[in-house]
Amino acid sequence: MPWCETCSRFLNPNSLEPDGSCPTCGRVVAEPGEAEEVPKAPWHFKLLLVAVVVYLGWRLVQMIGWIVT
Repeated sequence: MPWCETCSRFLNPNSLEPDGSCPTCGRVVAEPGEAEEVPKAPWHFKLLLVAVVVYLGWRLVQMIGWIVT
């Protein structure tokens, strides 16, 4: 996250000027086109989501069976 020494604040990469300068004071705080890589979700988080969906699906089947009988 870019930091402007003159303004003493962090800047959102989307709020920077196209040349990487601070919109308030004009000081260059980042390289133009510099983008941070978005981390991917870990495999165990995806496994947890699958397990939750299976569990809730099974509980739905049990509820329908309880209502029918």
